[in-house]
Amino acid sequence: YEKQRPVGICHAFFLKNQIWIEGIRVDSNFRKQKIASDLVSHAESIGQKNGALLSYMLIDVENSISLSMAKSLEYGIFQTWNFYSLEPKKNSNFNITFPKSIDASLYPHYVKSWRWRPLEDSIVSELTKHNRIIRSTIDGKTSTAIISDSEHFANTLIVTMFSGSEKSSLQIILFLQNYAVKNNCNRIQILTKEKLPDLELLEHKLSFHLLRKNLD
Repeated sequence: YEKQRPVGICHAFFLKNQIWIEGIRVDSNFRKQKIASDLVSHAESIGQKNGALLSYMLIDVENSISLSMAKSLEYGIFQTWNFYSLEPKKNSNFNITFPKSIDASLYPHYVKSWRWRPLEDSIVSELTKHNRIIRSTIDGKTSTAIISDSEHFANTLIVTMFSGSEKSSLQIILFLQNYAVKNNCNRIQILTKEKLPDLELLEHKLSFHLLRKNLD
């Protein structure tokens, strides 16, 4: 978006029938001119021409200005997620298994480089082949995690966690710390809809809304 020089930018990532709106930036001298809204609408129109049915964006729960903009464009809050940072650590005692399949109705998406991607059969097959789906069941309650590598930061794990209980989540956290050490990863990013247990090396960074809009 330009006047005599660029004053706004918006990145859009297209994936099958989805579009991800990311990195909206507007020059502070040109705020309140609906430039951000125009950028998003333009990205949506490109997506529609390419068969996109849904548009997504992530917004910090405390970013009221961006949330208001998204609402004006008819985006609704689809889910609310938490971002945790976990430090690697050597551990040897954890109770986990590597499932060979998972129920897609329970886990329809996983996070890869901060984009929620459909968990298709071919992806599940590849993840299970490399033991990147982890499960722990304690007292009949199950937690599941899916590991992916960041495409933007070296030596960084991105983990989608579905927490069934604090006890089973703790077992996965212990495994992830050890996995990171063994694979020379210095950062672990965990994304989950649930609250994780309070641990010394686990820090809650922020919470954000996953917003969605139907384009059809």
